[in-house]
Amino acid sequence: MVGERDPLKDVARNLERWTQGIVARVFTQQTIDDLAQWARVPVVNALSDLYHPCQALADVQTIRERFGRWDGLKLAYVGDGNNVAHSLMLTAGRLGMSISVACPAGYEPNAAIVAQARAAGVTVDIVSEAAEAASGAHVIYTDVWASMGQESEALERQRIFAPYQVDESLMARAASDAIFLHCLPAKRGLEVTDAVMESPQSAIFDQAENRLHAQKALLAMLLQ
Repeated sequence: MVGERDPLKDVARNLERWTQGIVARVFTQQTIDDLAQWARVPVVNALSDLYHPCQALADVQTIRERFGRWDGLKLAYVGDGNNVAHSLMLTAGRLGMSISVACPAGYEPNAAIVAQARAAGVTVDIVSEAAEAASGAHVIYTDVWASMGQESEALERQRIFAPYQVDESLMARAASDAIFLHCLPAKRGLEVTDAVMESPQSAIFDQAENRLHAQKALLAMLLQ
C-alpha cells in the first residue's frame, strides 16, 4: 500500500526525481490527490475508487471511431454507479453526449459528481430501470458488479444486480446502430451475456486497444 512504509509525501518527492511523470493505480482518490500535491511532475490517475479517467479517454475515442461524432449521442450506463460511471459523466458528457445511468437503489453514482457534471452542462438522468436507460441509446456500457475491494460482497451483488444484466433484449431497446462497451475484464454470464460480448454490436476489443493509444496520447501531451 502506497504510503505505508514511507509517508506518501516522501514517496512523491522521490518519484519526481526519478521520472518525468507518475502514473498511479491506487485504491483511494486521496492517494492520487496527495501525490499531485507533493510531486512536481504530472500525476496521472490510472484508477481510483472515485474515478477512472484513463478508461474514459479510451471509451470516447472508441465512440468517435464508431459514430464519427459525440454530440447528440446517448450513452446508457447500466449497473453499479462506480468510478467508471463517474468518469463517463464527466468526460463523455462534456463532449456533448447525454448520459443515462441505471442502478439499483443504494448503488447510484456519487451525488456530488452528478451535480458537478450537471453544473458543467451535462444531461444526466439517474434511473432505476435498465430498460429506461437503454431506450434509444447509442452506447450501452456496463462494468463488473463487484470491483476491487468488494469481493466479499460478490454474491449479494449478483442478486441485487441481476435485473441489470446486458442481454440481447436490453440491446434491442437501444438504437439500431448501438454499440456495447465494457472496460474489461468482464464476468460473462453476469453483468453481460456471452452473446452480447460476441455480437457485431460489441466494440469491447476496439475499446481495449484504444486504452493503449489514448494513454500514449495523454503521455505525449503531458511530457512534451
